[in-house]
Amino acid sequence: MYCEGDSWGCYLPMSLRSMGSDPMERVVKLASESAVVIFSVSSCCMCHAAKRLFCGMGVNPTVYELDQDPRGKEMEMALTTLLGNSQTVPIVFIGGKLIGAMDRVMASHINGSLVPLLKEAGALWL
Repeated sequence: MYCEGDSWGCYLPMSLRSMGSDPMERVVKLASESAVVIFSVSSCCMCHAAKRLFCGMGVNPTVYELDQDPRGKEMEMALTTLLGNSQTVPIVFIGGKLIGAMDRVMASHINGSLVPLLKEAGALWL
């Protein structure tokens, strides 16, 4: 897939997938299924910026829009627990590992550690 306009990689509706009822279990499973996973809210400007960053780098993230899923609030609470009650969206996982919210993603991008993470996860080839 490619990024153009408002298209952000691959959207997979969480509610259509068969997973356990534990929200934390769902987060961990979803986060490990793709090289780059973003948990997002469709109306969030920081989520938009995160999606643009990755698409601009040639990465097609899998995006889960929490506000479009009936169990999205439960997932958001699980993400809050993972982050220690800080900002919840966007939350980025690379190679199944929690990177964090937008501040951590941007810090990694600025200090040069984001591209190696993406290469290691198989999200970038160059």
